[in-house]
Amino acid sequence: MAAEIHPKPQTRTPVLLSKIEASQDVVNTAVIIPKEDGVISVSEDRTVRVWLKRDGGQYWPSVHHTMPAPCSCMSFNPETRRLSVGMDSGEVSEFILSEDYNKMTPALSYQAHQGRVTVVLFVLEMEWVLSTGQDKSFTWHCSESGQQLGSYRTTSWVSGLQFDVETRHAFVGDHSGQVTILKLEQDSCNPVTTFKGHTGSVTALCWDPVQRVLFSGSSDHSIIMWDIGGGKGTAIELQGHNEKVQGLCYVPHTRQLISCSSDGGIIVWNMDVTRQETPEWLDSDSCQRCEQPFFWNFKQMWDSKRIGLRQHHCRKCGQAVCGKCSSKRSTIPLMGFEFEVRVCDCCHDSITDEDRAPTATFHDSKHSIVHVHFEPTRCRLLTSGPDKVIKLWDMTPVVS
Repeated sequence: MAAEIHPKPQTRTPVLLSKIEASQDVVNTAVIIPKEDGVISVSEDRTVRVWLKRDGGQYWPSVHHTMPAPCSCMSFNPETRRLSVGMDSGEVSEFILSEDYNKMTPALSYQAHQGRVTVVLFVLEMEWVLSTGQDKSFTWHCSESGQQLGSYRTTSWVSGLQFDVETRHAFVGDHSGQVTILKLEQDSCNPVTTFKGHTGSVTALCWDPVQRVLFSGSSDHSIIMWDIGGGKGTAIELQGHNEKVQGLCYVPHTRQLISCSSDGGIIVWNMDVTRQETPEWLDSDSCQRCEQPFFWNFKQMWDSKRIGLRQHHCRKCGQAVCGKCSSKRSTIPLMGFEFEVRVCDCCHDSITDEDRAPTATFHDSKHSIVHVHFEPTRCRLLTSGPDKVIKLWDMTPVVS
């Protein structure tokens, strides 16, 4: 069923504690049960499983429940032990888990969408169940009656959802790359604003209600930190992944962001530093350093008898420059560039070794990741992937 790993301690590296390997298909979502040595998982194989760690150190399923359709997502509330499961059929089914996590009792079931449920979120304070689907809709239901309270039509199918209890704002990220903020009432909602910074689809959202900051991850490999509170619309980019971002978790007491990508990469970002916005790329018909024309500037090419050059942009100042004036590369961690990017020669000379000090640590989970969950009480991270494996990590060495 599962194998217990006994790793050797390593400095500043996540420690693999356990692997759970019993699902017959992709584990789409899994969560760590707080204060318990347990995991809840839902899979494409139509099963809901509750795994408890036994005296021998292995995880065994105390609950193995088969659903009528593949399970695409879920939400678990530890206080009420309420489990909301979204399915490929568009249905959301809810269960109550027993105190010993050895039994799950059906509570409600309702047809929330006409297509696959992509995200489901239970909000205890409102007694609401929020959900999104591939039918391009966002809905919310009463968790007591199962009655639909309202819905909102999105422009593209939704792949990310977060909710702020204090202000009743829902953050909806979709496949077009934009994030829409909705103000929810009991039976209606109003769009507040929409912002777009990704060139690919939004694949993950994470909300910090204290700092009032929203993190969005994308298939374009980037993460954007949207300061909705005190920053008045400040958007900070984080560039470090080589594949699409699949999961985001924020650790508020240390101000660290954990991000995971489909190639198995785990990055821990230090957000307790003063970061800078990346500049807008400037438009110009000639290099803003040496003034040599770009290849479309026929007039200047003719007048100066020069061959036009290809346009590039310095990632630090945003100026349009030619290849000769931007021949060097540098990391710019405070701008989110943890790998080397193109900078103009002038900016390269101005970047000090202190400016190049990393603000993130990089780790390899050694399996492709489709979902991630962080449990702050014991500093545990869960990753699951298309390899049908759930991995549990001790993040204490890197989250402190």
